[in-house]
Amino acid sequence: MLRVSPTQRPRLSEIISNLGDRITEAQLNNWLGEVAGLQASLKEAAPKLTSLDRAARSPAGAVDLGLPIIAGSPE
Repeated sequence: MLRVSPTQRPRLSEIISNLGDRITEAQLNNWLGEVAGLQASLKEAAPKLTSLDRAARSPAGAVDLGLPIIAGSPE
């Protein structure tokens, strides 16, 4: 799975909005194959936007777990 850069959030949001408009147009013109393809794209794009939003809310950076201590080894 590809990860989307957080800087691309506005672009991804625009793509999702555009997909919705294109689905509506395809439905009005009875382009059933086009509708199916666009819905598949929308199904994959929407969770990526959710993932970006979730990542923005979580603390950034690495977590220091410390050094492991092995029993019986000299310190």
